[in-house]
Amino acid sequence: MEQTLWQKMQRVKWKDLRHILLFLLALPVSLVFRRFHRHMWLICDSENEARDNGYWLFRHIVKHHPEQPVVYAINRRSPDYRRVARLGKVIQFGSFTHWIYYLSAEKNISSQKSGKPNAAVCYFLEVYGFYKNTRIFLQHGITKDDMEFLYYKHTRMRLFVCAVEREYQYVKSRFGYPKGWVRKLGFCRFDNLRDTSEGKRQILVMPTWRNWIGITTSKSYQYENVDDFTSTEYYKNWNGFLNSPVLREMLEKFNAELVFYPHREMQKYAAYFYPEHPKIRVAKWPEYDVQELLKESGLLITDYSSIAMDFAYMKKPLLYFQFDYEMYRKGHYPEGYFSYEKDGFGKVCRTPELLFQEMEKILEEDFRMEESYRRRAEEFYETFDAGNCERNYQAIRKL
Repeated sequence: MEQTLWQKMQRVKWKDLRHILLFLLALPVSLVFRRFHRHMWLICDSENEARDNGYWLFRHIVKHHPEQPVVYAINRRSPDYRRVARLGKVIQFGSFTHWIYYLSAEKNISSQKSGKPNAAVCYFLEVYGFYKNTRIFLQHGITKDDMEFLYYKHTRMRLFVCAVEREYQYVKSRFGYPKGWVRKLGFCRFDNLRDTSEGKRQILVMPTWRNWIGITTSKSYQYENVDDFTSTEYYKNWNGFLNSPVLREMLEKFNAELVFYPHREMQKYAAYFYPEHPKIRVAKWPEYDVQELLKESGLLITDYSSIAMDFAYMKKPLLYFQFDYEMYRKGHYPEGYFSYEKDGFGKVCRTPELLFQEMEKILEEDFRMEESYRRRAEEFYETFDAGNCERNYQAIRKL
């Protein structure tokens, strides 16, 4: 969903204005600092997490290329801080120091488009050409939709990393990046993506977010009343699913457990979900790690999330519960090259009845992925190896 300048302005916060001052103060310092740190790389994921492609690349560089100066930015209050700090040098995300390193780094690398000291100020500096640096986008999910905010005109990123051929061809042909600036290298986190679900009868439910609910603007009300979260289609359908007697009976019958993990942008609503059954848990950040949940679960239920592609990479069964497809396409992302019916890795279910029916089939087959979907996954990925971090490192080094 493309946003107008006014909608973007509604998201500007007072702390964004404070960062203008930090930038101005850091600029002259960085002119001196960079003379002594000419080849330094700065890496991050989101402010409070070190669990995505940025973390795995940082870990790989520290272990296998210690000659490369590299720094990781993360909030010191993050539960992941100590784990990263044990590996190498870290700095406080969003601090004056972060600004100095951001302005001095030879390469700025992140799995998030907003992975920088302040997203609003840096967007203005980078996209409008006031500051030119070498930025690498590792991504945090395979691009499958027409995501206009990732077009070159909105990012000016030097390297856009893709994981699979179809994604690579789509981004290269549609997103407007100069020739050679989009590369198919694989996702760094895939090096650690191994199925550990054997013997564990766990169902993971991970719906994606809704742009008009997660971050509200004046346009949100075109879709539904976002003042009351419990009146949204998102809440009514997912809460209805979690509290369904059919689900409870199925979990008892097959001796299975279910974990419901809302998307990062929907975690603030996690307390609204309270399934009254001991076999159903609502997972809250930061208690749970997404990748570990994916690895240890035998079945995934999502709606439109690209996390399904990580699950398919491990060749495990999944289902799509899409009760608001038309609204999602209008209010979130328009359709890209990927059709859930023709290309998806599991059955598309529009109603709870069909979802429960398909769930029971998979549980009866003891969490086995149907052969037709397994073939789709193998054709979609082509490459299953542990060389993703090294490919990313070498490509970035040669820029």
